[in-house]
Amino acid sequence: MGGAGPRAYPRPSAGGACAALFPREHVLTSTTLEAPAFEDVWRPDWPLDVRRTLFPHQRSAGDPALRHVDDGCWRVVNTPDGPATVHLTVRGGEVRVTAWGPGAERAGAAVPAWLGAEDRPEEFEPGAHPLLSRVHRASPWLRLGRTGRTWDALVPAVLEQKVTVIEAHRVWRALLRLAGEPAPGPAPEGMRVPPTPQRVLAVTDWEWHRCGLDGARRRALRAVASVAARLEPEEAVDCPDLQRRLQTVPGIGVWTAAEVVQRVFGCPDTVSYGDYHLKNLVGWSLAGRRTDDDGMMELLEPWRGQRQRVVRLLGIGGSRPPRRGPRVAPTNYRRF
Repeated sequence: MGGAGPRAYPRPSAGGACAALFPREHVLTSTTLEAPAFEDVWRPDWPLDVRRTLFPHQRSAGDPALRHVDDGCWRVVNTPDGPATVHLTVRGGEVRVTAWGPGAERAGAAVPAWLGAEDRPEEFEPGAHPLLSRVHRASPWLRLGRTGRTWDALVPAVLEQKVTVIEAHRVWRALLRLAGEPAPGPAPEGMRVPPTPQRVLAVTDWEWHRCGLDGARRRALRAVASVAARLEPEEAVDCPDLQRRLQTVPGIGVWTAAEVVQRVFGCPDTVSYGDYHLKNLVGWSLAGRRTDDDGMMELLEPWRGQRQRVVRLLGIGGSRPPRRGPRVAPTNYRRF
């Protein structure tokens, strides 16, 4: 099940890795801060860019679960211990991590993995392709982070099935306003915890309709919520194992499973086969022509084992075919 396609990475700004995307009034002052349940300082050994590393996890600048503001980056997640709000600030090459909520310790300890500490970019060889060589040299910040958690990645991936990015992001925001609890701790106003599987199953049909979610995605979301505990990765589970497990759930296809494991494991090889735009990004960048999904995989074959990293590099500096005709308009399912 294909989605709306890859988005270009944000450009670095003068404000640093966590440059402001929201007005200054959204930032909380130190007098309003609660004492965090977890604090740590971590120093990466590469030129970290928090904003662009976490970009695959952010669903629009107004995402209620992930925001970049003047005082750093805020992220709200679910953990086995409960929800957590994590705040990241970068100064002098150090990442200061503070977290609140029942899951604060677990989420805070996972931050280095979120930001790519377990990735191995040195294993990638761009070969003789000039575009990949150039973009790879120019992007030492590129790391494939991993969360180790399926549910928070699975819900937005289901919402992105066969719709435009704008529509999927609107429904994600509406769902968190409807079913997500307020973020623990002193998070910026409006931040919410992604709803748990139990809360998703409790949403009524008329509430889904108000969110603008069509029947097919609604059924897929209920199906994954009913077996969510069995979809969380164990130590012995790898990318192919989790993909196979996900695809046993009705409504979850190759595309959705790939989108999830890319975020859960930071998998360097899994490609979103069936994506609406990705095949043309790859075809145009590597061969100067449009292609289909099988043609895309053929073009990526020389980099087997690192094909997702190649896709990320092309998302940074690749080429897209010229646009012809109007763009696909979002469908407002609330009208039906």
